[in-house]
Amino acid sequence: MPRHDGLRHDGLRHDGLRHDGLRHDHGPVVTTERQVSADQMSLARRLRQPRTIISLVLPLALLVLFARSLPGFRLEQIPDKILRSNGLLLFAAFAVFYLGFPIRGLRWTLLVRRTGYPLKVRDGTEIIFLSWLVNCLVPAKLGDVYRAYLLKINSTVSLSRTFGTVFIERILDLFAIVVLGLASGFVSFRNGLPGQVQVVFAAGVVFVMLLAAGLLTMRNFGRRIMQALPVPVRIVEFYDRFEEGVFSSVGLRALPGLIVLTGLIWATEAIRLFLVVQALGLPDVHLGISGAFFIALSASLLTAIPITPAGLGFVEGAIVGLLTLVYGVPQTEALAITIVDRTISVLTVIILGAIAYAISSKRRGTLEPQPA
Repeated sequence: MPRHDGLRHDGLRHDGLRHDGLRHDHGPVVTTERQVSADQMSLARRLRQPRTIISLVLPLALLVLFARSLPGFRLEQIPDKILRSNGLLLFAAFAVFYLGFPIRGLRWTLLVRRTGYPLKVRDGTEIIFLSWLVNCLVPAKLGDVYRAYLLKINSTVSLSRTFGTVFIERILDLFAIVVLGLASGFVSFRNGLPGQVQVVFAAGVVFVMLLAAGLLTMRNFGRRIMQALPVPVRIVEFYDRFEEGVFSSVGLRALPGLIVLTGLIWATEAIRLFLVVQALGLPDVHLGISGAFFIALSASLLTAIPITPAGLGFVEGAIVGLLTLVYGVPQTEALAITIVDRTISVLTVIILGAIAYAISSKRRGTLEPQPA
């Protein structure tokens, strides 16, 4: 197990200071790493890459072709259904969705503070919002990497330790998605679980068990496994700080509060979808709050697939499929719900996030980047 007093085995602290207070000289390698990191994290550079352009355009084009090829979709009816929606309820859905960002910021701030850095809630929320912009534009979940990078260049926290806080935050989210999804599914299908839902439930239970086993393995055997592998010492040290970020940010006393915040975060996702359905006022759609929870949480799992930005193509298909196959919503109405919901959760993030990116000082950094 790594020592969590900040000391390495060679007598150096992870922040690069010796016991005598002198800074360890990392040499030109650190300077090169800083330059490469800044270049790799350039959003403009990423958006010019062919892979990014293809990942944005291709899934949307395939989704449109798929919708046009099925007889149940009446695409010409969708604009009218959307234009007749209740504007007040749509604004409420928008407001509830954006209420989730300060809650996310508070949760991440609590995790970072437990590692020793006094991150402010406002700064944590701003960094998270900028990382969401990146996730909505760039594939491979690079928004999480960008979040760690932004904290690194705006603080004294090491990149590897920040990765640990982001990792444990994702673990909390995945546990919440599976547990809340299972609970809402049982409430929504009290009269019997459809076959498709049974498969989702079984996969969810297996997933939670694998997550728990992985965390236990990391906690008890992680460092011994790393030492047994033929990897450089620098990688082992990176893992030490990563593990420290994972387990020092969560404790038994902090866990109940983190669980409550995580539940509130995912409640905003479900309530947003519920309000969108209510705003559209579709007579053939009867989706309660438990159904909204189940669909929102099930679809959220697909955003973890690091192929397209924000799960474009996968998430839309999942929402339409769940609404039509499981809840019996007509295809045209299901597509209208999906378009409005994803407009709030993706398109508005791109628009508002671009404004925030343009005016934010966080992307330039207030401090020199720290070693990883």
